[in-house]
This record gives sequence, structure tokens and C-alpha cells, in this order.
Amino acid sequence: MSNIIKLIDGEGGRATSRLVRELFLARFGNPLLEPLNDSAIADYSGKLAFTTDGFVVDPLEFPGGDIGKLAVCGTVNDLAAAGARPIMLSAAFILEEGLEIARLKKYVDSMAAAADEAQVPIACGDTKVVPRGNGDGLYITTAGVGSVFVEPAPSPRLICSGDTIVISGPIAQHAATVVAVREELHTDGYGNSSLKSDCAPLSEMVLRAAEAIGEIHAMRDPTRGGLGGILIELAQQAGKKFIIEEATIPVEKPVENICELYGYDPLFMACEGRMVFIIHRAKADKLIKTLSAHRYGRDARKIGRVEDGEGVVLITKSGGKRRLVPPEGAPLPRIC
Repeated sequence: MSNIIKLIDGEGGRATSRLVRELFLARFGNPLLEPLNDSAIADYSGKLAFTTDGFVVDPLEFPGGDIGKLAVCGTVNDLAAAGARPIMLSAAFILEEGLEIARLKKYVDSMAAAADEAQVPIACGDTKVVPRGNGDGLYITTAGVGSVFVEPAPSPRLICSGDTIVISGPIAQHAATVVAVREELHTDGYGNSSLKSDCAPLSEMVLRAAEAIGEIHAMRDPTRGGLGGILIELAQQAGKKFIIEEATIPVEKPVENICELYGYDPLFMACEGRMVFIIHRAKADKLIKTLSAHRYGRDARKIGRVEDGEGVVLITKSGGKRRLVPPEGAPLPRIC
């Protein structure tokens, strides 16, 4: 291989074969992928979940992760939100001519590490190369198949009045980190010196939660649209009203500072390593205890409750009430 991606690397000939074998297969190698067939063949039974996602984050790397780690965690967490353990992933790479091979290796290594942590093989994939100036470096699309371990599978239809709403940790860290990198905010004056993305695979944490409390009425990972966006969506799907206490929602100080500086609402800022649980209120304390014992759930909190009615109402720190309304578009483009 050369030091940069060339158009020939995506044309299906010997150059493509070298790239696949020397880079992707060398790092993702597993029995499902190694035959390099057009499809991976696996033997599984039971209820399956299937999801897909595309990743166009800008910049490609940031404190706490990069596009490679994000691509694995995003798909693993979508499966976890469905109550599923990941079985296998696919990965498609759109590479821009001129991308440095050393940078690509770094992102592939990040993918491999995240997949190892989530205990899921990358079973198949594809590689294409677009001309210089047409791809912005690298785009990745991943798809995942998982085995559903929560029965019944979480669904907004299961949400009941009286349920408790729990978040597994501080919100808006991923989006705030990307903003800090884009705006080159490196001074302690903005309080972002320790800020990093929450990007993490959550399937093990969710499995422990399910083993501890049993039925989970609904789960969702608050990525694009943030916590506010997914609560509005779930309330609408369930036909219920959610009452959220602003004082209980964990937001770290560096995130608050960046949101204040740019006028962002942390409720609508993306997370990439958080899970929202809606459960029977009698199980809330046990869930908090279980999540808090896991490294990705140490700051889990109860943040609200479900009532009859519609919409999402935020009880502000001053005691006022604010009905949450989704923004017209994403406050931050290309966040994941």
C-alpha cells in the first residue's frame, strides 16, 4: 500500500484486495469475515434486532473517540436500546482520494477496539473510493444484528403512567466536545480542559440492568436530538405525558459553559454513550444501583416520571414549567 488512498484502491482489483487484506482483515479478522465472501453466513436462532447507521462526523477525531469508535458504538447502542446483544456488524467505508493511510489505520484500530469491548465481530464490509474533494476524508456506514435478551422487547407501547425515567449519566458531552474541537476552545477559561465525548458501547451495561430488574418498558440512546428529542418522541409514541425535573438532569460544568457560550440547550445536544430507561417505579432504585456499579453508568439518575396526558413538561430549577418543543433542525450538523 502507498501512504495515501488512491482511486485505484476502490476499483476492485489487486490494489483493493491489498487494502482489504492488509488493513481491514488484519484488524477485524474473525471466522465470519475471513472467507471474504459477498455475505457472512451465521447460524442463530431466536428473536433478532437489526439496525443500520451512517457516520459523517466532523472532525473525524475528538477527545474520547473518533469516527471509527463512533461507528461501532452507535450501532451497538441502537441494538442495546432494543434490548439486544450484538451478534455481528457490517462496515462500509467511503474513502476520499488522498486520505492518509496512517489516519485510516488509526480509525480502523479504534473500530476494532470498540468491537472487541462489545464482543461483536465485524462480519462483512465494503470499500469505495471517491475523487479528491468529494468525500471529506471518510464516511462509515455500519449495520448490526443482535439477539434480543429482554422479554418483552422494550417498546413505547409498554410505557405506563407512574413509570420512572432514568438517564445513565451526564448529557450533551459528545456534542459539546465536538463544538470545543471545531472552535479550538483549549483554554481552562472555558472549563473544557477535561471535556471528552461519552462515546462508549453500552450493551454490557444494559444486559446487567435487564438481568437485575427484568422488564424494561422502553429504552433509547439520546444521540441526534439529545435527551429532549428522544423524550418528546417517546411521549408521543406512548400517548403519555412526561414530567422531567431539570435539577436532577446531570450536566457537567464544561458542557454548561460551552452551551452558555454558544446559546445551545444541553437537552437537545447529542450523547453517544448514554441510555434512557423507562421502568416501573418500584424498580427504579435497583436500576440506579446496578447502573452505578458499571463504569458507564456511575452517575445514573432518576430524572422524571410518566403521567396521563401528552407532551414533555420540564420543571425548571426555579420551579417554573416549560413544555419541550423540538428545534426545527439539528443545532449542530455532522455530530455523528
